[in-house]
Amino acid sequence: MSAAVTGRAWVFGDDVDTDALAPGQHMKDGIEALAAHCLESLDPDFAGRVAPGDIVVAGRNFGMGSSREQAAMALKELQVGAVVAESFARIFFRNAINLALPVLACREARTVAPGDRLRLDPPTGALVNETRGRTLACDPLPEHLLAMIADGGLLPHLKKRLKAAAA
Repeated sequence: MSAAVTGRAWVFGDDVDTDALAPGQHMKDGIEALAAHCLESLDPDFAGRVAPGDIVVAGRNFGMGSSREQAAMALKELQVGAVVAESFARIFFRNAINLALPVLACREARTVAPGDRLRLDPPTGALVNETRGRTLACDPLPEHLLAMIADGGLLPHLKKRLKAAAA
């Protein structure tokens, strides 16, 4: 994965849980309907206003709670370009990578304000806040995870590797 992610910042606090990302009462409705309710308990306008490539920025423990992969799926369905947070719940982190959603830890995430224009380079971990003229250092993703994201997630990545091994 070499393409930078650019978009507007949507800023949330600590302990954003999977029920806020994928509300339980909408789990049976399919991913498109579920995504329409993504983060509505924290920002009722989020799903209707987030644009392709926008970046979710948060504090500590983003994606805590249940192991539902629909939390990352809802963000992908809304075409969120990446999530940057001080830290992630491990299951959410892995679910996001498996679904080809870049997620990077950044100790300075709280310096980003809602609406700031951001450019994120996942291979280097550089998060450029174009609004404020600052570059923040995120933990870059390892090459094998970048390859998985570039291939479209875990399943397409495994299919590609199996096909190459069979050739």
